[in-house]
Amino acid sequence: LCTSNLPEPAVIPSEHFNTLLYSGNGGTPRVLTGVGFQPDWVWTKSRSYASSHYSFDSVRGVQKYLSSDTTAAESTHTAMLSSFDSDGFTLGNSTGVNRAANTFVAWNWKANGSGSANTVGNIDSTVSVNTDAGFSIVEYTRASGDGVASIGHGLSKAPDLVIAKRTNDAMSWYVYHSSLASNTEIYLNLDNASASGATMAAPSSTVINYNNLDPMTKIAYCFHSVEGYSKVGSYSGNDTSDGAFVYTGFRPAWVMIKAHTTSEPWSIRDSARSTYNPTNKVLRPDQNSSEL
Repeated sequence: LCTSNLPEPAVIPSEHFNTLLYSGNGGTPRVLTGVGFQPDWVWTKSRSYASSHYSFDSVRGVQKYLSSDTTAAESTHTAMLSSFDSDGFTLGNSTGVNRAANTFVAWNWKANGSGSANTVGNIDSTVSVNTDAGFSIVEYTRASGDGVASIGHGLSKAPDLVIAKRTNDAMSWYVYHSSLASNTEIYLNLDNASASGATMAAPSSTVINYNNLDPMTKIAYCFHSVEGYSKVGSYSGNDTSDGAFVYTGFRPAWVMIKAHTTSEPWSIRDSARSTYNPTNKVLRPDQNSSEL
């Protein structure tokens, strides 16, 4: 038995997702490397002091950010992220992403650049898609009178997870999860339990569906599970000291968890901040708190 006789993996995880840790220096420009690819979704968070999360993607364009811990509309800031680079990204001197003498984490996903036009569904969209990794970034604008929206997501199968945010006005982050009951959703900016709602219907193999009829512009981050790389699922807690075992088929580099039957904060853990078990360094996407 030797590795040369094993089949080549369909997806090499480090080529599609990576976590980068860095310390702020207040300088500009601040060029950060070591991601291993040009990222298309960069999600940054201060670890050592309380500050919002900042999310940037290549479809909306650099300098435009959203914060998962607020309902706020998209903002533009020239001193935040200024470019997506071949091995990382470049920051300005904003204290939100580059405060001197403070520590930060950046989670990075690869899609396919600024995206291309997608005419699947009844509303045209711009889609940046990485079919190998089961990840796409979708932006669309729904005009008044368009009816129920179906928007092409570009993936090869139906997404298991969709995280969506209105960008041109204040609104909660809606999260569709395939393990939840039909017409049930959770909210990335809240610790609430899941709620019955009709904002996001179950996606198909070609489109994501929104029942909200308001005119708006939205961004959506879509994922489906990929063997050996990603897993979207659910589990039941057992209230024991050992906790529940959740089989993924690989050692995860990034885990985001939300209890949906009760009010409980979200949690994000990763293998860069916690290099050995227990992985007890936690950041909460619904809060602006420092690392727990």
